[in-house]
Amino acid sequence: MRKAILFKLFAILIIVSLALIGCSGGGSKTSNESNDNKQQKIVKKDGKDITIAVAADFTTMDPYDTNDTLSYSVQKTMLQGLVGFDKDMKVVPVLAEEYSSNDEATEFTFKLRKGITFHDGTPFNAEAVKANLERATDPNSTLIRSSLFSVIKETVVVDEYTVKVILSEPFGAMINTFAHPAAMMISPKAIAEYGDDVAQHPVGTGPYIFKDWQPGDHLTVIKNSDYWNATGNEVDSITFKPTPENGTRIAMLQAGDADLIYPVPTESIDSIKGKEGIIVENDPSIVVYYLSMNTIKKPFDDVRVRQAINYAINKDAFIGVVYNGFASPLKSVIAPNTQFYSEQKGYDFDLEKAKKLMAEAGYADGFTTTLWGSNSSSTMKAMEFLQQQLAQINIKVKIESMESGTLADKIWNVQTPEEAEIELYYGGWSPSTGDADWGIRPLLGGANSFPPSSYNTAYYNNEEVNQLIGDALKTADSSEREKIYAKIQEKIWKDAPWAFLAVTDTTYGHKNYLKGAYVLPDGSLNIDQMKIVQ
Repeated sequence: MRKAILFKLFAILIIVSLALIGCSGGGSKTSNESNDNKQQKIVKKDGKDITIAVAADFTTMDPYDTNDTLSYSVQKTMLQGLVGFDKDMKVVPVLAEEYSSNDEATEFTFKLRKGITFHDGTPFNAEAVKANLERATDPNSTLIRSSLFSVIKETVVVDEYTVKVILSEPFGAMINTFAHPAAMMISPKAIAEYGDDVAQHPVGTGPYIFKDWQPGDHLTVIKNSDYWNATGNEVDSITFKPTPENGTRIAMLQAGDADLIYPVPTESIDSIKGKEGIIVENDPSIVVYYLSMNTIKKPFDDVRVRQAINYAINKDAFIGVVYNGFASPLKSVIAPNTQFYSEQKGYDFDLEKAKKLMAEAGYADGFTTTLWGSNSSSTMKAMEFLQQQLAQINIKVKIESMESGTLADKIWNVQTPEEAEIELYYGGWSPSTGDADWGIRPLLGGANSFPPSSYNTAYYNNEEVNQLIGDALKTADSSEREKIYAKIQEKIWKDAPWAFLAVTDTTYGHKNYLKGAYVLPDGSLNIDQMKIVQ
């Protein structure tokens, strides 16, 4: 009886959400610095130690072996790359003061800033860059971000502060790749001393220095008093607190136990913004959320089943229920603000079409399957919604939510496709190069992107798509790349290795005495210039 009542309430919630979406046009909401936010009196902050509550734990502090944006957010307080992104995902110099490439986009030269040292006193110079890139391109490397650097043929030290990177073939998106947080520099001394354990001992050039990490509880960084960029690091310490439960994060911000929380659960935005010195901000992102289906396992090896699942999910209701309207329907494999995006048509909510496809595939009576995802409140809500939607076409979904470390082990440490237990997986992806290549290749790039090498949880392997991805990597011509990626997106859309769900907004909340903190479109926190204003 209780389950029946809960199911009815959930259905009512969906109907109400659809009604609200119908009024708003189904687009992404805006809640950026309302008048209530701006008119608040600045609340008092004691001291200069900042606490940030986040939705999950961190997996590693090695940028070359990181598969989640949240871990990168923490790493960026300590580590830096040759180049990076500004607020609009435009490439800007960081440790390199300037860069250039030849016309063929096969050679990239970086002029490095002088007088910078790593936190352990090791000089930052061309040799340090060479050591990092050679680690990333080592053919025996098991680092999961190695594929980002696979086109690097050689790293040449021209002089102490000039380094040239030579590619094996043209790659017009290479500068974007260097701006990806996976290309941040680690002290060569730390790499030599710690080896693979450098993941627990990050040593960079950034505004903050690693202090300690107690997985599941906190990670703390402290101010780098010798930071090369005097305009940064105006707080004494930052402690990151993994807090998967949405209500707990909100309560921490309200009580002052956290100075900033990320993300803000969308259902709580209207109730906290402009109160108790809280500012809530949101912006469009390039983060996509999807339901991947293991295409080498029955029944997901049948494209009709995968397409049926797409038709069975009401995307507008999903956005209303899970994100309170702070998202937009995903209409390709990548988000609109990702370079070379091409909008696709189809997969509007259509239960009759979904049931017909299921019957054609021989599954009119449905089947039972298991859905994996993290244990955060938002993910649980999403998975419960998907469970309810798929029940409408007789697919019985068992939900298994896991903490981030367990989930990572079960997904990414599988050595062969045959060993993979995964059936359905709810997750998100942020192409932190801002380019279509990194929005598609790691997730759907054939056997080369299967775990543990990369992130193809759908085990999708289409030879035509693989060839097109290769073709797109071989040219630096933007117009040609645009045409190729349009074909790739069209083919993947029809093959439906995912249920294409949503492009989310970034939502974060902070006390109004904090300035200079923001979230990039890729979903990563940027707090390099964070300061306290009283």
